[in-house]
Amino acid sequence: MDYPHKTTFQFISEPSDINFGGKVHGGSVMKWIDQAAYTCARTWAESYCVTVYVGGIRFYKPISIGEVIKIECAVIYTGSSSIHIMVEVYSRDFSEHVFEKKTHCIIIFVAVDEKGEPKKVKPWVPQTDQEKHLEEYAIRLKDLRENIHNEMKPFFNE
Repeated sequence: MDYPHKTTFQFISEPSDINFGGKVHGGSVMKWIDQAAYTCARTWAESYCVTVYVGGIRFYKPISIGEVIKIECAVIYTGSSSIHIMVEVYSRDFSEHVFEKKTHCIIIFVAVDEKGEPKKVKPWVPQTDQEKHLEEYAIRLKDLRENIHNEMKPFFNE
C-alpha cells in the first residue's frame, strides 16, 4: 500500500560517520534526518521544499558504526504552505532483529515555487487516533514556538 505521507530510509552507518568518541557523529544523524524528512515533505508537496525549522531533537542513545539505520518520517500537520514532519531514527546491530529508537525530532518544511515564494500544499487529514494525537502535538508545538518567538522579539533585530 502506498502512503504518500510517510517515508522510510534504511542504510548502514559508515566509518566516515564516526566522531572522536567512536560513535556516529550527531551532525551525521542530523544530515540523515534532513534528507529523509525532505524526501517525505517533497513527496507530499510535489514541489521543492526548504527547511524552516528543526526542533526538539532528542538523542536517546548513541549509534555505532556498522549498524543498520532506519529513519521513519511522517507528515503530522500541514499549514497553508508548511509540512510538519515527525522523524524517528532507529538502529540495530546485524545480529539483532529489533530496531531501537535512537533519535526523535520535528522538522518543518515550506513548499516553494520557482521564485522561492511559499506555495500552497494539499491539507493532510489524520485518519487514525494516533495521527490525530500527532496532529494535536504538532499544533501544540507550533503554539509554543510562537510564544517563544514573541518573548524573544525584544532581543533580536528583525
